[in-house]
Amino acid sequence: MKFNLKTLAAAVAFGAAFAGGAIAQQQPVSSINQLLDRLRSDVREASAENQQRLSEFRSERNQQTSLLGGARGQLSSLESQADRLEAQYATNAEQIDVLAEELRVAQGEFGELFGVARQTAGEFGSLIEGSLASAQHPGRATALLDLSQSRVLPTRSELDTIWRSITEEMIYQAEISSFSANIADLDCADPTVTRVGVFVSYATCGGEAYFTQWAIPENAIGNAAVYGLAALPSQPPANIRSAAMGLYDADRGEIVSGPVDPSRGGLLLVYRDIPDLGERIEQGRIVGKIILGLLFVSVAFGLFRLLMLLLESMAVAGQKRRSTPSKGNSLGRVMLAYESVKDHSEEVIEMKLDEAILRETPKLEFGLNFLKLAAGIAPLLGLLGTVTGMIKTFTQITLFGTGDPRIMAGGISEALVTTVLGLVSAIPLLFLHSFAASFSRGVQQTLEEQAAGIVARHAEERAGRSA
Repeated sequence: MKFNLKTLAAAVAFGAAFAGGAIAQQQPVSSINQLLDRLRSDVREASAENQQRLSEFRSERNQQTSLLGGARGQLSSLESQADRLEAQYATNAEQIDVLAEELRVAQGEFGELFGVARQTAGEFGSLIEGSLASAQHPGRATALLDLSQSRVLPTRSELDTIWRSITEEMIYQAEISSFSANIADLDCADPTVTRVGVFVSYATCGGEAYFTQWAIPENAIGNAAVYGLAALPSQPPANIRSAAMGLYDADRGEIVSGPVDPSRGGLLLVYRDIPDLGERIEQGRIVGKIILGLLFVSVAFGLFRLLMLLLESMAVAGQKRRSTPSKGNSLGRVMLAYESVKDHSEEVIEMKLDEAILRETPKLEFGLNFLKLAAGIAPLLGLLGTVTGMIKTFTQITLFGTGDPRIMAGGISEALVTTVLGLVSAIPLLFLHSFAASFSRGVQQTLEEQAAGIVARHAEERAGRSA
């Protein structure tokens, strides 16, 4: 009984799996007979479903066989058509060769002439396309470029296009014209572009001149590779831009000087590689930055000391006109020292005044030695940068040779820039030291003169009382 129950349970599980889970979706059975009946029913349903699927598969197989036969027939037809087209292509190629030979024979010397015309049209079309005049008159080179690519005999009007375009280009080279155009990389609404022949052009915006170039953008790809006006990445110096504005503001017939680039933009593009002040400083590396730091600190301190000495000199000059001493200036403090010992002898008074002057001297000379030291150290730091730059240059020569001068440019730039920075730093520091020392010596000399005068007056007063 146990064996039969296990067998029956296995059969039930197999039937449930075979029937696709249909038993799990029905109500639970209450007896073995009901379970067997339900299992037989599910088996019959599954068998019927499998038969239906088999019939559908056979029907679809016949349909796929029919489609495959049709596709093979179509492939055979296309292959036959491809063979016919290939044969026709070969026949047409032979006919083209024959006709081309007949055309060459029929043209005779004119064929060579028309070849020269197409070559000239292509060369001059490329020249016109890159001409600055095309920024004002776009599309002038289209006809010439089409003629250069043409395989048929050019017409009279097409041949006339060549000399007419050449004449127009000659006229454009001799004129100065202004027009409106869109300028890439220039934040200006509707700028006015001035064209000086085909040599140089610049846009005026806000009272400033911005030089432009007519070229294909560097990031242009494929169909986007067309010419356009764009502002130069680095503008020329202020004097050249001022001359351009003078030409723009000049009246008709007025003779003025203006910028002209005979290389048609090549010279202006040189400014792109000329480093500005910030880039020059960066070429000095760490030594250049140390020199500049020393310069800023020393100049700030020197100006402060120069101002203090100037104020002290003015205060001493004011004290000379007053008999009442004040502690706010060095001369007043010297006079107060005299007041404390005016009842003593001349020797004591003189020694007391000398002591007061000696106390004031360090205050007046404070910082002068630092300025003198900074003025001497700056050229030495520049020399240090020169030596390190030359060491770098010789190292690069050892590694890469002297074939490319640009390899050595970095070390040479560092050597020269640090030398310049050292000299430029030393010059203002020497001036500051000289001025500050002059004011300090002037105040000290005033103190000594006033001290001598005080001693002399004291001696006269004592001699008068004795008489």
